[in-house]
Amino acid sequence: MKNFILAIAICLFLINSAFGQESLSEGPFNQLIIRGATLINGNGAPPQGPVDIVIEKNRIVQVKVVGYPGVDIDPERRPTLKTGGREIQAEGMYVLPGFVDMHGHIGGKAQGAEPDYVFKLWMAHGITSVREPSGRGVDFSMDLKRKSAANSIVAPRIFVYTGFGQGSDDPIITGEQAREWVRANAKKGADGIKFFGAAPEIMNAALDENKKLGLRSACHHAQLDVARWNVLNSARAGLTSMEHWYGLPEALFTDRTVQDYPLDYNYNNEQHRFQEAGKLWQQAAAPYSDHWNAVMEELISLDFTLDPTFNIYEASRDLHRARRAEWHETYTLPSLWRFYAPSKISHGSYWHYWGTEQEVAWKENYKLWMTFVNEYKNRGGRVTVGSDSGFIYQLYGFAYIREMELLREAGFHPLEIIRAATLNGAEALGFDDQIGTVTPGKLADLVVVEVNPLENFKALYGTGAIKLTEDNEVVRVGGVKYTVKDGIVYDAKALLKDVKNQVDTAKKAEGFEIKQPGME
Repeated sequence: MKNFILAIAICLFLINSAFGQESLSEGPFNQLIIRGATLINGNGAPPQGPVDIVIEKNRIVQVKVVGYPGVDIDPERRPTLKTGGREIQAEGMYVLPGFVDMHGHIGGKAQGAEPDYVFKLWMAHGITSVREPSGRGVDFSMDLKRKSAANSIVAPRIFVYTGFGQGSDDPIITGEQAREWVRANAKKGADGIKFFGAAPEIMNAALDENKKLGLRSACHHAQLDVARWNVLNSARAGLTSMEHWYGLPEALFTDRTVQDYPLDYNYNNEQHRFQEAGKLWQQAAAPYSDHWNAVMEELISLDFTLDPTFNIYEASRDLHRARRAEWHETYTLPSLWRFYAPSKISHGSYWHYWGTEQEVAWKENYKLWMTFVNEYKNRGGRVTVGSDSGFIYQLYGFAYIREMELLREAGFHPLEIIRAATLNGAEALGFDDQIGTVTPGKLADLVVVEVNPLENFKALYGTGAIKLTEDNEVVRVGGVKYTVKDGIVYDAKALLKDVKNQVDTAKKAEGFEIKQPGME
């Protein structure tokens, strides 16, 4: 009787805490076998298949090659399904390690994007791990991290990088204050720190203490401090990764020490900030010059990680494309759409008068930026995939796939992109012994897709890729089929349907219809 009551209590707890998880997922299972798939393993190896992947609860226990393309599989070669086990017939499908988003904000109050909405968009695109680089506070993020670890909510596993100084009652103005904050952050369970820059003595103290504690770090080298402290200073002091590109061109200056700001520039004017940022790479050392090479080689020698987030600035070079992305109509919340619109107060809504001149400058900016990132990878440097969604017309999940496309534009081979999205991210987090490849002993974080993503990354978008059939019919193919996290199988399309319902409800409540800015 006691066992029966306990079982009922557990069931009720799971139902009440799963945020709809019971209708969107299955598992974990005592045994799950994904049968006959082609494996793209994340370590740079070419695809291989057919393979059977055996999972027990939340761990991969076997990856077995079971045949050859075009040849019937011998049943005698296949792992045996245990009583009560579950099979997924994946012949013709592709399996990859779960994706790691190295720059994922868990929504925002200004955007009206709550965690459940954000998490489901991420998981629907195969993102099973996210590094949150400063959000609504360490307590908020740690609560979600614990719930994700327990799988009591639908969410990727979360790595919390608290914004430096966040939660402090007083400004941090001494090295000892910096060290105290770093120690307190570690005690709360954070995985690292997100910096925006500070005085050199503060940065040195904080990074030194963080390194002593064995934690990792990231930095957006904001213009307000970058003239005294650029990427090279950070890397030498122990920073483990940089975000975006701020601070890197400054490290490459040879004929100046500060950006060539117009004399009427105001950092609080978002158009000033982003318009002039689009000219910054042209002020740096030329590609493959002595100084350019020296900076790159030193960063690589320091095992420094680049997380470029190309996608988040793409509207700067093609505003119309970003605004008219097809997924906005179905999956973008009204509050988020309003946040994107031209504004003097919303961060990243810098469309005060954005035009051809700004876009042409940014296109040149991208060429120079991409050249550095691609060569960094070619020389052995670590590059990861991050999205920074919720700003500048970039939507959670969808923007991550766009980042893959932009790495392809930069010169990465598709297999190098998958490695950047999986193993490289896991290494940068210090978690590559647990995730990043489909390897026995690692956590069962996987992505299952029905078409080959290496041929067309658009097949990973939730909206799929457009294809013309032999019968001259236009169809959509792809979209992630299953996202597996901790051995739990999530129906990616069901997750997207849930997000659509959330958006439809929000639109209906206020009679909202997406309209382009200035055309209401």
